[in-house]
Formats: sequence, structure tokens, C-alpha cells
Amino acid sequence: MRYVIRVKGHLDPFWQEWFEPLSITHESNGITRLAGPIPDQAALYGILLRMCDLGLTLLSLEANTPSWSPEE
Repeated sequence: MRYVIRVKGHLDPFWQEWFEPLSITHESNGITRLAGPIPDQAALYGILLRMCDLGLTLLSLEANTPSWSPEE
């Protein structure tokens, strides 16, 4: 599954390694977007616990199944 997680404020890029394999992107409205594949629910909970440890405010969580076509 591919996830997009938005949190309040701009998260320092220093934390990129801690949130692997998600990429950190700062949006212009003061929100940080973390996006990328997360292999299972246990890994998702681990990332959410890290966010909690940092005191981040979760704004949204979106899950998408990657699209696949037979030609790929």
C-alpha cells in the first residue's frame, strides 16, 4: 500500500531517515506530507508511534493501492 500522511507544521528533513521509506515534503500551507509505500499494518503503526513520540499533530492519513496494468 502507498500512504500519504499529513502533519501540522514543517518537519525538519533531519528526520528523513527515521521515517524511511517515506519521503518528507513541505507544503506551502505549513503542512508536512510524508508519502511512500508501507509494507503492512505493523509498519504503519510504528510510523504513527514515531509521530506521537515527536508530538506531531496528525491531520490526515490516506491509503491507496498502487495501480497496476498487465503491460507493466
